Amino acid sequence: MTHSRTVPLRAGASFKAGYFAEILETKPDVGFFEVHAENYMGAGGPPHAQLERLRRDYPISVHGVGLSIGGADGLDTEHLDRLKRVVDRYQPALFSEHLAWSTHQGAYLNDLLAVPYTHETLKLVTEHIDEVQTHVGRMVLLENPSTYIAFAENDFDEVTFISEIQRRTGCGLLLDVNNVYVSSMNHAQDAQEYIERFPMDHVGEIHVAGHATTQDADGHPLLIDAHNGVASAPVMALLSQALSHKPDVPVLIEWDNDLPDWSGLYREVEKVSSTLRAAASGSEMTDVA
Repeated sequence: MTHSRTVPLRAGASFKAGYFAEILETKPDVGFFEVHAENYMGAGGPPHAQLERLRRDYPISVHGVGLSIGGADGLDTEHLDRLKRVVDRYQPALFSEHLAWSTHQGAYLNDLLAVPYTHETLKLVTEHIDEVQTHVGRMVLLENPSTYIAFAENDFDEVTFISEIQRRTGCGLLLDVNNVYVSSMNHAQDAQEYIERFPMDHVGEIHVAGHATTQDADGHPLLIDAHNGVASAPVMALLSQALSHKPDVPVLIEWDNDLPDWSGLYREVEKVSSTLRAAASGSEMTDVA
């Protein structure tokens, strides 16, 4: 259950088909590209042709969005089989999924929904992660969620809950610092304290992303994990804080909506790469706002 390829100390980017020709032509200095597993569960066609070509030059990260690890139902074994085929085919350097649920009684919901942090859910999620890692044959990185509600019956806070999942399963962790910021602002919590308490020794990947700001029904600000722009200054500050504890972690720029052209995304890759280099060298973080 080890990573198959080393990821260089440069930021990664979400891969979109519209970027393929320019990436192929310019060979940009990108650490890795991340794809959603569910987009590559078909047998063939242009998506696979592009990804197979991309993989010759860059490490690949496979990021699942449909396993519903936190769902009350059992895991969909057919989906798990398809996921294993993707992982076996591309041997990604990184493989991850979300701490969330998105299915109920065979129906798939177009969202990643929060789970209660209870003893019952802990047992369920632990069993599901054990099943995933056994079936796929490698370690999965579990991503902390962005949340918009809090459950009254929680037995754990989020960091304690995730830490206990890791301890019981041996899984790795994906720290999404934008999710930390979004959830902390929505629940009036301390994002910096969250990072300080997070088990960084087990983090195998970090995500940064942009978020949107709206209002809830009472007119209070509500942040949404929209992946629709550059990471904000507070999110980049959380990245720097996380890297101060573990400076050699692969960092992905997630951008899935309101996409820029490739040159715009690559500017963000260069910006985050400079933050990574500064952290690795032990020098003071550069101003990336």
